[in-house]
Amino acid sequence: MEVEQLVAAMTPQVYENLRNAVETGKWPDGNKLSNEQRENAMQAVLLYQAKVSQTEEHMTVGKNGEIIQKSRAQLQQELKQEKSNETPIARFKNDDI
Repeated sequence: MEVEQLVAAMTPQVYENLRNAVETGKWPDGNKLSNEQRENAMQAVLLYQAKVSQTEEHMTVGKNGEIIQKSRAQLQQELKQEKSNETPIARFKNDDI
């Protein structure tokens, strides 16, 4: 299978499953990944990140294959912006409930 076909066939759910498997070393059913499976899953995750995913994470692979790493200041700025865009949480006193 060509790289383009592999990435096009991956759904976001498949990507998340592969990503979690690489991070934890286990498949969703609890079985341990072999070294070969982990290597292949990691390559698929990196390809998906490079070709499809536009993540806001601190480190990812860009479209040109280069690793994109954000500084601490950039991450803090993004978190502040996200927080200011959030809907406020409803707050209650004990007597209100």
